[in-house]
Amino acid sequence: MRSLQRMAIAAAACTMAAWLPPGTALAQDQVPERGRTLDEVVVTAQKRVENIQDVPVVVTVVSGQLLQDTGVRDIKDLTVLTPGLIVTSTTNETSTTARIRGVGTVGDNIGLESSVGVVIDEVYRPRNGVGFGDLGELERIEVLKGPQGTLFGKNTSAGVINVRTAAPQFDFGGTAELVGGNRGIAEGSLSLTGPLVGDKLAGRIFYAHRQHDGFLDVNALAPRTAKEDVDRDVDTARGQLLWNPSDAVSVRLIADWSGRNESCCLGVQYVNGPSYAIVSAISGGGIANPADPFGRRAYANRETPQNIRDRGASAQVDWDLAGGMTFTSVTAWRHWETENGQDADFTGAAMLYRDSKSYTNTFETFTQELRLTGENGRLKWLVGAFYADEDLDSVNSLRYDSQFELYYGLALSAGMSPALVPTLLGRAPGTSYATGNGSFDTYGQNSSSWALFTNNTFSVTDRFDIGLGLRYTNEEKDLDSHYSNLGTAASPAGVGCATARARFAIISALLPPAALPSYYGLGCATFTDPVFNNATTNQSLDEGEWSGTAKLIYHFSDDVMSYASYARGYKAGGFNLDRERIGSPASPAAVIDPDTAFGSETVDSYEIGLKSGWLHNRLALNGAVFYQEYKGFQLNTYTGLQFIVASIPDVTSQGVDLDFLWYTPVAGLTLQGGVTYAETEYGNFNAAAASVPARLPGSPLSFAPKWSGGVVGTYEQPINANLKWRLNVGAKYMSDYNTGSDLNPLKKQDAYALFDARIGIGSPGDSWALELWGRNITDEDYIQVGFDAPLQTGSIGAFLGDPRTFGATFRLKF
Repeated sequence: MRSLQRMAIAAAACTMAAWLPPGTALAQDQVPERGRTLDEVVVTAQKRVENIQDVPVVVTVVSGQLLQDTGVRDIKDLTVLTPGLIVTSTTNETSTTARIRGVGTVGDNIGLESSVGVVIDEVYRPRNGVGFGDLGELERIEVLKGPQGTLFGKNTSAGVINVRTAAPQFDFGGTAELVGGNRGIAEGSLSLTGPLVGDKLAGRIFYAHRQHDGFLDVNALAPRTAKEDVDRDVDTARGQLLWNPSDAVSVRLIADWSGRNESCCLGVQYVNGPSYAIVSAISGGGIANPADPFGRRAYANRETPQNIRDRGASAQVDWDLAGGMTFTSVTAWRHWETENGQDADFTGAAMLYRDSKSYTNTFETFTQELRLTGENGRLKWLVGAFYADEDLDSVNSLRYDSQFELYYGLALSAGMSPALVPTLLGRAPGTSYATGNGSFDTYGQNSSSWALFTNNTFSVTDRFDIGLGLRYTNEEKDLDSHYSNLGTAASPAGVGCATARARFAIISALLPPAALPSYYGLGCATFTDPVFNNATTNQSLDEGEWSGTAKLIYHFSDDVMSYASYARGYKAGGFNLDRERIGSPASPAAVIDPDTAFGSETVDSYEIGLKSGWLHNRLALNGAVFYQEYKGFQLNTYTGLQFIVASIPDVTSQGVDLDFLWYTPVAGLTLQGGVTYAETEYGNFNAAAASVPARLPGSPLSFAPKWSGGVVGTYEQPINANLKWRLNVGAKYMSDYNTGSDLNPLKKQDAYALFDARIGIGSPGDSWALELWGRNITDEDYIQVGFDAPLQTGSIGAFLGDPRTFGATFRLKF
């Protein structure tokens, strides 16, 4: 009730602001200095170029200049500039997840599609991790909050990150940039643009190399040799052509490539449980004791290579037709592949690992979108069609390392007489869980999707508009899964699991029943269960879903617009690309679950918003109250024995978004910022029936802070006729939230704030600039994600946020 009261108060405040006559609260009669106004801020949130103040959607837009001033290279950097947006990475940076208003994909399973869509130059990326890379030269980034299914399609149920890179220009120019900083930061980039054939053909090329040393020091035990982790080594190239064969036709061709060869991402010990002593004993101190996560020291005996290749090409055709109509075609092909190695127990003990050649994912996608837009009297209309074909090939192999059997035996002996351990194993040492034994699973999934959509705005009067949009999406998926277990003649595949099952009756008579699950869960995990050996399953999914929007829009004046909207969003169902087992790990009757499908996720969203311009259109004050209800929310969760994808009946997100942009009367000073208040919670449901932790019903979601706010200021002044200085300072605050999908209180992140700053001098025309900068300048300690340390009851690991970095940038423009 209190939350509804707060929302009502906020809505009333927005409404009162709309009715204020010019000059009541703000000095509207002041004559502004010459400079920028809100008229220059445009977005494509509705697939047409519009002023941001005319768009009935909550949009945070960040200009190319501000992106440069704040050093944004990828979507994770964007979080400092966007209230309500959180982007995190876990075991590697291909497992990157974006969340808006506390809602996003939960889990690293590649079978789950994104809740927040990433679109780069009108091309959809199939997962957030696929869209996580160096973005290059940018025109602007738009963050659209709330479901955007009508125009952006499936998998945008929480919002869209819409990236627009810099296009070719018909005036020759270029930029060269060098960056150096602490922690081995070294970056360089070069871009050139200009005419190739008169005023008909222009081009742009861009190349960048970026690297830094590891953000973690590593106590490396053999065979690992790398002493650092979470480093950076990325190359990016993009080439473009802009062809204008006539005044009515424009064709933009883009080809890009990027490669990453890095070591990422180890976790650190966050909380030590009772089993840490065993890990320390068998590894000779291969675990932090006491846990000291922000000492930024990890322990590992296996390498963690992260090798990513991403390439693609797109063609966008815009054709102005008779009658004011415009036809747009966007055709794209993309190929993305990754190889990742992992020390899967996140300690110096040799217990679990993944080899990079057998832990891979590959996406190959083809997309085609066609749109026709126009205006007929009071009607602005858009119709379109979309098609996507996606091939996903995944290899997942998890293996025992040389000390797992020793660890398992010691863990068992902690609960019973050591003399009983051979009774359980019943085999010669080193032959129950031999090094290299484990799983080797391959998944081949094809997805094809098509959609028809329309979005229209009808002006009932000069001030009152009605917006209606509708989309139908059909989704088909086919999955072929092949499971196999690895073994040798001396240690056959799955032998440890089979032996443990055969001895179950003996051990169950010697141990209290409550102790059995934890003991046997370790010895008969799904990744070595012999029931999966050489097993094959085939699954298919065919679903259709309607999404759409309805809006009432009223312009109180040329500078004040309000709207009330309803939107329905859709996130496709799919398959859990992991092993699922029916039955107890200790039971010989356990069998493969042949059906790993999960259903689609839908959202109904209601929003009341206000957009207003003040001070001769130099100050924007915007706000919205929202209520979002999700059905079938997809949650990747660990049951204690295996990973499953659960469908949560109800999730709600309600709150307020406020933002502003002010080109102030102070010459050269611009301020931009906002705040999001969101209560994002699970409904009340039967946790046991959904196979999820009992903490979830009625609780806030993970990564759902109630408060998120930020502000950034830029100030520029001349020093003399040949020199100027420029200052940019930004801050982002988030209240406390839990970082674990199981909401374990030990994984809570307290409230924190991040501060960035940049100061520089240069020529008035920006032909050169020298800047000093710092990110997280207060060196705030915070975690991205907390996780249950594998095999270690009661222990918690964590993936850390970035530490303080600082350096200098030298830039030439010509």
